[in-house]
Amino acid sequence: MTRSLGYFTDVALRRQEGSLVQVLPDSTVVRSPANPTFWWGNFLLMPAPPAPGDLPVWEAAFRREHPQAAHRVFGVDVPGTALSGPVADEWRAGGYDVRADTVLTAARTQAPRRLNRDAQLRVLQGADWDRALALREAVNAADPHGHEPDGYRVFALRKLAAYRAAQAAGHGAVLGAFDDHGQMLSGLGIFDAGDGVARYQSVETHPDARSRGLAGTLVHHAGEWAREHLGTRTLVIVADPDYHAQRLYQSVGFTPTEVQIALERRPQE
Repeated sequence: MTRSLGYFTDVALRRQEGSLVQVLPDSTVVRSPANPTFWWGNFLLMPAPPAPGDLPVWEAAFRREHPQAAHRVFGVDVPGTALSGPVADEWRAGGYDVRADTVLTAARTQAPRRLNRDAQLRVLQGADWDRALALREAVNAADPHGHEPDGYRVFALRKLAAYRAAQAAGHGAVLGAFDDHGQMLSGLGIFDAGDGVARYQSVETHPDARSRGLAGTLVHHAGEWAREHLGTRTLVIVADPDYHAQRLYQSVGFTPTEVQIALERRPQE
């Protein structure tokens, strides 16, 4: 059983999307055969932070469990603090991004000060899923660290298909904010992780629609939707502490609760 709230919700949502979760004596393996280039659908979860000199051992374990993968990603199943010192230096020297994301929680969200009243908010249906793909591609294209477009499109199509199946099964929903012409300006997912906990996924706003209060409005709307439709008592969202999104989430009622440690190496160019 996972001890980190962040990874508890991550693993629960991967199961809903059809991923395979295998608990081994020394780690938990998550596999997503339907989306092999989804890094955080194909990863190893460590039971404790790595020790100095552990990098080759964990890389060998990853190759054994994910022999076809070009990426390398590991989670650490403790609600701890950021890795530092020789351990962090070792992993960074190995090409890894050593992250310490913030897990935030709320019993209930509050309306943002900048509440957007112009957009139409709704659960995705029918052609909305194509609009969601267009939004994801636009966000990726505007990201200076974005992914190669063709490969990203394949990944995004598979990810949206998994969200759609989970929504159809009643596990949650993807919601969007739309303009009068039907363009999806902002979107996110929210899904039940069990035990009255719901986790947000993929909060994104079109590059041309930012600074309109869309993301905060949609996060709040989705929180109320989850309380009504999923019986949610605890809302969970994860943010990069160095990015503005954490401040946005705190402004609608979220509070930092723990740190989620992640070790990520992109496929070699």
